[in-house]
Amino acid sequence: MGKASFVIRRILQLVATFWAVGTVLFFLFRLMPGNPTSFVISPQMTAEARQQIIASYGLDEPLHIQYIKFLQNALTLDFGRSFHSNAPVQDVIWTYLPNTLVLMLTAFVIAYAIGITAGVLSGWYRGSRLERSTVITALVARSVPTFWVGLIVLWIFGAGMGVIPMTGMTSAGNDPGSFWEMVLSVDFLHHLAAPALVLAYYYMGYPLLIMRSSMLEVLSEDFIDVCRAKGLKERTIMFKHAARNAMLPIVTAAAIALGYAVGGSVLIETVFAWPGIGREMVRAVTRRDFPVAQGTFMVLASTIIILNFVADLAYGYLDPRVTYD
Repeated sequence: MGKASFVIRRILQLVATFWAVGTVLFFLFRLMPGNPTSFVISPQMTAEARQQIIASYGLDEPLHIQYIKFLQNALTLDFGRSFHSNAPVQDVIWTYLPNTLVLMLTAFVIAYAIGITAGVLSGWYRGSRLERSTVITALVARSVPTFWVGLIVLWIFGAGMGVIPMTGMTSAGNDPGSFWEMVLSVDFLHHLAAPALVLAYYYMGYPLLIMRSSMLEVLSEDFIDVCRAKGLKERTIMFKHAARNAMLPIVTAAAIALGYAVGGSVLIETVFAWPGIGREMVRAVTRRDFPVAQGTFMVLASTIIILNFVADLAYGYLDPRVTYD
């Protein structure tokens, strides 16, 4: 099988995955108990007025007709209007998605910068106290739930010491003119620090362990002995030759990890009351706001699916040893 056939097959699998995710989301929310229009229909309304509202959302049609329309609209990224605010779901998503991306990308960059460096050092100094301490740190970071760490951080540094904000992205009364003015403000960075560092602590363990394992493989190669025979400095061999050749698994794994980082924003956004798409998804589910819940779930699931696809393609192009049989 050539590269072209492999790409075509992966694209077909991508389409099938999107269809499966959309189908599960559609029926999952409609199997939930309760009336999804209870937040917009007042008990004082007449039966005719209630029926008009239900019809305006298309909930009076048979389930299979709703399903077909849902798939048709999903192809154009039209997820309808929110039952709660009556705003288009696209507007709701674009209101909260940038907040999530800023938080997740900040945490991701910090985690990979620290994790890769620590992984290189632990692999190079194998058997040392440094290696043991970094591996233990990575395992603890990957084992402890992020929401628990977030609660401890809020308890100690927020409620106890008062050095970090307890909720939100900005302080009360602070009204920045635009999104970028808010992001570049000191107040925003003050609010961003705690949730970003908690997430970075959790995500740091993944690149650290992968980089350490990859370094151990590279250090057994003959070209490392050749570099030493040439009289190169140990620091040069470690970073310029060994680490550079050990980076391939990190590059491909980073795409997958980034997808799960964005998709895993629900807990930390809820703990820190960060107004992101994960927190809005939870609120939509509790309100039985099907359109918003479906739209936010699809965005998060699509991020993971697409970045997995990118990782598959990147691995084949970056590593010439990969074959497409």
